[in-house]
Amino acid sequence: MCSPEVLKKPLMARFTAVGESMKKKGKFNNLSKNHQFIQISRGFTLIELMVVMTIIALLISIAVPHYFNSVQHAKEATLKQSLGVMRVAIDKFYGDNGRYPESIAELVTKKYIRAMPVDPITESSETWIMQPPSLDIGGAVYDIKSGATGTAKDGTSYAEW
Repeated sequence: MCSPEVLKKPLMARFTAVGESMKKKGKFNNLSKNHQFIQISRGFTLIELMVVMTIIALLISIAVPHYFNSVQHAKEATLKQSLGVMRVAIDKFYGDNGRYPESIAELVTKKYIRAMPVDPITESSETWIMQPPSLDIGGAVYDIKSGATGTAKDGTSYAEW
């Protein structure tokens, strides 16, 4: 069908070589020299582009809500972890000093925690709500709560955590 030399050439050169050999054999004498034997498609049709865009839009509409749900879940998990770490640090401070810290900054300066954690819901380290001890033990921070308003996915308020 085709000579081995034609098969070694790139695709466009193959079509050109096959067309030229057929012209030489007289099979396409009625074609003018300016007319191209085979036209290669150089792009996509509008229908093909619309189908691809529809599929991409469908996939995005499925993925985006799951992404935002996972981001919210991660923020809630981070808030629970931060509260747990600070409560453990407050308890360790009390065990070492016999009193509660005056502020969260005191926990940082005495190296009980490395830095003031950021509330992931409010995205601020200034919104923590500190609860003083009920007895006259000393100190101002017995417990810490989030200053975030709203409810979590499980229906509880962030301020209750």
